[in-house]
Amino acid sequence: MQDISWFTAGDGARIAYRYDGAANLPTLVLANSIGTTLHMWDAQIPVLTRHFRVLRYDYRGHGASSVPQGPYSLDRLGGDVLELMDGLGVERAHFLGLSLGGIVGQWLGVHAPQRIGRLILSNTSAYLGPTPQWDERISATLRADDMSETAATFLKNWFPASWLQDGNPAIEPFRAVLLNTDKHGLAGAFAAVRDFDLRRTIVLIPNPTLVIAGQHDTVTAASHGEQIAAAIPGAKLLTLPVVHLTNVELPEAFEKAVLSFLQEG
Repeated sequence: MQDISWFTAGDGARIAYRYDGAANLPTLVLANSIGTTLHMWDAQIPVLTRHFRVLRYDYRGHGASSVPQGPYSLDRLGGDVLELMDGLGVERAHFLGLSLGGIVGQWLGVHAPQRIGRLILSNTSAYLGPTPQWDERISATLRADDMSETAATFLKNWFPASWLQDGNPAIEPFRAVLLNTDKHGLAGAFAAVRDFDLRRTIVLIPNPTLVIAGQHDTVTAASHGEQIAAAIPGAKLLTLPVVHLTNVELPEAFEKAVLSFLQEG
């Protein structure tokens, strides 16, 4: 695998990325949940790189990327993906996004469908309002002395209660990332979530789409996945007995679904 590389976005932000796999394979872009890094996908890379050249990146304000002043917009987050593809000479790629990554994926399907092959939207929503709850969360994040309370909230929303109670070791890398995430970067991304609403426009997405929902997801509820799948023409829906980070909780079922869908046709 290659080490981390960087590209500079149009507004000067430095975005960290990795591009793994054989150069002759089709490209698959992976986009993470908010509050994580590209390493969220580490366990999937050996499987996915057998079939794809896998491009993953850290959102602005996260991981090894720079932390430009917020707030960030969904247009800007989507633009980062297109600029990264442009910089690497990738004209068209499949796209798999989870949570915030799925929101970015919907944006790409609406605004740049010609750049996307097949689209997978996992544990995500077309709208996560209302606005006041996000304003409160942004304020609390910026006021906090550290990320401990924020980390605890995220982990509770991401993983089964039994994993937290039993101290499942799979949780610890995510806790470490959250504790080291810049609060300004997280708050900037919260603003993008606050301001987006794709409920009406996703009907325009022409790409073959698979929606993966978590039966026990308390953030991007299974009903949100059902609504997305109903809105996008021809979309398929798969609901799994998981909370939020499906690729971590049920990796084999997740990978099987992803590969099966991407290799159709």
